[in-house]
Amino acid sequence: MTGQGPRAVIFGCAGLRLTPAEFTLFREADPWGAILFARNIETPEQVLALTDDLRKATGRDLPVLIDQEGGRVQRLRPPHWRNWPPALDQCLAARDPVRAMYLRGRLIAAELLACGITVNCAPLADIATQATHPILKNRCYGTDRDSVIRHARAMAEGLMAGGVLPVLKHIPGHGRATLDSHLALPVIDTAAETLWNTDFAAFRDLADLPLGMTAHLVFSQIDPSAPATQSARMIRLIRQDIGFDGLLMTDDISMQALEGTVTARATAALGAGCDVILHCNGDLPEMEALATCCPPLDGHAALRAARALDACRPPLQEDMQALDAEYASLTQGLVWG
Repeated sequence: MTGQGPRAVIFGCAGLRLTPAEFTLFREADPWGAILFARNIETPEQVLALTDDLRKATGRDLPVLIDQEGGRVQRLRPPHWRNWPPALDQCLAARDPVRAMYLRGRLIAAELLACGITVNCAPLADIATQATHPILKNRCYGTDRDSVIRHARAMAEGLMAGGVLPVLKHIPGHGRATLDSHLALPVIDTAAETLWNTDFAAFRDLADLPLGMTAHLVFSQIDPSAPATQSARMIRLIRQDIGFDGLLMTDDISMQALEGTVTARATAALGAGCDVILHCNGDLPEMEALATCCPPLDGHAALRAARALDACRPPLQEDMQALDAEYASLTQGLVWG
């Protein structure tokens, strides 16, 4: 499995350090990236040692991802890291919410980069509705298209100013889902014209971002036969109509919205046009199986991957204490920990 360049997959790992078997897998399979979860987090020094080991295993500057949205979805938590308010609460309550979202991204980026983490799975451009499932609702950045676009752009710019790449999610829009896609497959019956004016439009205005993540949802008025992650029609819509030409990863391939083995799920997603498979649970046999079915990146996918990494810049030299104080003043009453 060696010598062909990075493979079209992102792997997790089981614990606080790589096991010998995991080290071997990362060395031989050479996944495009790695992703960390709470099970991988203890102290800043431990996380930095883990990210160093991941890069030693692959022999390159491996992209290391995390979901550090804030609110319910934050893998780095007190006492070593800040506790962030839910994004929707912040966007609705902050003075100057656009500036507050930029500062949130900039401060999160500083925390991540200090631990060797270079990619954050944010911002979200999903639009919250009254029916949005609670698993997602307060993670959203607003309840209308234009505010979501402004807030997501600010979050992405803050992350990039801090030297961390953003991942735009969940393309082409998860806000209308009334089920939790970790457990079941949501079906969106909304008319295509309405989606174009709302959910899809938010992603169209953010389509220049370097990395994106799909949604495990069926849009029945466009392709009732498959979730977007595995639908060639939906991936063409994302590429051609929404205009997203960044590296497109799946949402976690282990989520129960999808059917079949992880290899069958991955093969369907790659066949539909996704660039990279995201596998999060750290299950070693599943990762070994995926290493046999996920090919090395080539063609347009390889170009998108290279372009995404080229978009990463060193962090701006800024007075972080001053930015922290400004963020606190804009979000007074929301920030804790």
